[in-house]
Amino acid sequence: MRLVLVGPPGAGKGTQAAVLSEKLGVPHISTGDLFRANIGNSTPLGQKAKSYMDAGELVPDEVTNEMVRDRLSDEDAAQGFLLDGYPRNTSQAEVLTGILGEKHLELTAVVQFDVPEEELVKRMLARGRSDDTEDVIRRRLAVYHEETEPILGYYQDKVIKIDALGSIEEITGRALEALRSHQ
Repeated sequence: MRLVLVGPPGAGKGTQAAVLSEKLGVPHISTGDLFRANIGNSTPLGQKAKSYMDAGELVPDEVTNEMVRDRLSDEDAAQGFLLDGYPRNTSQAEVLTGILGEKHLELTAVVQFDVPEEELVKRMLARGRSDDTEDVIRRRLAVYHEETEPILGYYQDKVIKIDALGSIEEITGRALEALRSHQ
């Protein structure tokens, strides 16, 4: 199973990615982990990413795309994967389609975690992080709507929308049931 998880900040993607990865027997690949691994191992891509991050800039798509390409060529991803945090925009989605196309593969599904905006704000404020002020949270949500949400249109025939309110177990159950129905 080759999946992309999509949802706004605070929707529980990271939590669900870890649980679904284990239940489906595929690796959970997050861009944050890719950055940390590449930087920690001082790979050429990691050094490039670090130079941008040290300058306070976003890591360009080309660097992120290459990290994902490298990771998807690892043996454990041959039978499937779960991407969390990638693609973040439609140009990355197009690159992912190309990477998979080179291997004569395509995504199984794009799992969209749906949570009302006010609930997202409430959840993130409850985390108590010093940088999670309401203004910062609303800005992050606006960036998600502007940059990431359009990939749902790109993948429209593969999107499975999940109600992401409730316990972790309830949400996982909904996602697994929807994936079973989708195949």
